[in-house]
Amino acid sequence: MQRPLAGLTRSNLITELTAGVTLLAIAIPLNIGYAQIAGLPPTAGLYALIVPTVVYALVVSSRQVVASPDAAAAALVASSVGGLAVAGSADYAALALAQAIISGILFVLMSVFKLGFLANFLSKPILVGFVGGLALDIMVSQIAKMLGVKIDSGGEFADKVSDLISGMSTFNAWSLLVAAVSVAVLLLGRAFLPRVPWALVVLVLSTVAVVAADLDDKGIAVLGEVPAGAPSFTWPVIDWRMWLALVPSAVALTLVTTAEGLLVSRSYSERRGYPFRANRDLLAFGLGNIAAGAQGSFAMGSSTSRTAAMDQSGSRTQLPSIVLAAGTLLLLLFGTALLADIPSPAIGAVVAVAILPLLGIGEFRELWRQDRFEFAVGAVCFLVTLLVGAIPGIVVAFVLALVNLAKRAAKPAIDILADDDETQRSLVDDAPAGDSTAPGLLVVRLAAPLFFANGSVFTAAVTRAVTTAHEPVRHVVIDMEAVTDIDVTGGEALKTLQTWLQDHDVALAYSRVRPETRARLVRLGLLDDQPVFATNRAALDALAPPPEPPQAPV
Repeated sequence: MQRPLAGLTRSNLITELTAGVTLLAIAIPLNIGYAQIAGLPPTAGLYALIVPTVVYALVVSSRQVVASPDAAAAALVASSVGGLAVAGSADYAALALAQAIISGILFVLMSVFKLGFLANFLSKPILVGFVGGLALDIMVSQIAKMLGVKIDSGGEFADKVSDLISGMSTFNAWSLLVAAVSVAVLLLGRAFLPRVPWALVVLVLSTVAVVAADLDDKGIAVLGEVPAGAPSFTWPVIDWRMWLALVPSAVALTLVTTAEGLLVSRSYSERRGYPFRANRDLLAFGLGNIAAGAQGSFAMGSSTSRTAAMDQSGSRTQLPSIVLAAGTLLLLLFGTALLADIPSPAIGAVVAVAILPLLGIGEFRELWRQDRFEFAVGAVCFLVTLLVGAIPGIVVAFVLALVNLAKRAAKPAIDILADDDETQRSLVDDAPAGDSTAPGLLVVRLAAPLFFANGSVFTAAVTRAVTTAHEPVRHVVIDMEAVTDIDVTGGEALKTLQTWLQDHDVALAYSRVRPETRARLVRLGLLDDQPVFATNRAALDALAPPPEPPQAPV
């Protein structure tokens, strides 16, 4: 069993502690902003950095992934809980806590039953589209905050855009100035000195400017009083119908976090050479989310940006997360007065710059260049998430994933092999007639599992190859080396092929059958009289007619 804080040694202790201070400077301003996106008080974002962070850090197998609420999770909370209660109310907060607890329970169940593979259905185009739609929805709210325009941040995207446009006549020039300077500092600072915690610098300098020039009297909104004190244990008390109403959004949160979190964990473990245990990471997410819901926070996942920042700073353990938790606790106990005058336009600028990469502009450009169908999948997911909502977005994402899977599975590689096992010609896309493997014999290779999506395709390809061969075919050998599974529908298709071949006086045989596939063929009643050869050469030697002797010279 992996010990907590694996990888920590005396030689890297100072590096890890320094990285923890950097993480503290990055996480506090972002989490305040993400809490506002979610429609919750700043403390909800800060509480997430204490108990849930510690629980996750001590359980997870990854030595580097940083867990925290992120922009996508915050937007999901706002869009789903916002339809059930008024943002800022006690009921709204209780629903957000309950949502985190449900998500945590789902993570634990996925870990226990080893269901992490479900996240594989969220392909890159789907994730890019889904997260991009959420990010653009967030961006509108942050632009309004930077302009000093009040909009309903819990409304639909179209309503937010309408409110923003109609409220432009009321924008505050001072808010725009603070936001513009903040964005410039963040972008230029990141370009020239990427290791500096520019988000913290922006919030500190903008707060000093607000206090020194009394800019709050000129219409700039500020964060306001943040209650002091450590988080306390709580439990959401809501009607059971509300618990059920939160399940779909909790499922969406769980799946998105699973896909992104496991991908990040795997990539860093491979890059840095330490073990990766997917189910243990799911358990860590589960316990962290339950802890978040039980002490006043909201759903958490993995933070790609913070993980990358820690990797760049040289961190290879979870100690920075422990430092982050300790520093946040000290801030809540003794330093909340420092947060009251943080200007909202600066917070909006920090969040807006942080979510710019989530819009997926570069990824969409690459998808357009690489695969137009996958680009369309991502674009549809993006539009549904943006215009209809996050839950319909995740449903459409899974439907599109299945369509994409079926589209690819319906056209497996089906080849006629030459006598040296090399591909002679493909049977895909109505290939024209061609030579047999040997006179009177075809060796056909299916490079995919045989199941409902491709069974009829395979049957049609083989029958077409038999009927269009230049010479009459008397034997068909199916090379099963790449066939890892056969479902019932695939078995029926193979049975149909056997019957058709018998009716046309063509014998069927198999070669290179995997043990588990052979057992499946027996169970489906497909190995009654058909011979099985260890190699294609053995099949050729046994079934192909011997070459004719050379004619004696006349």
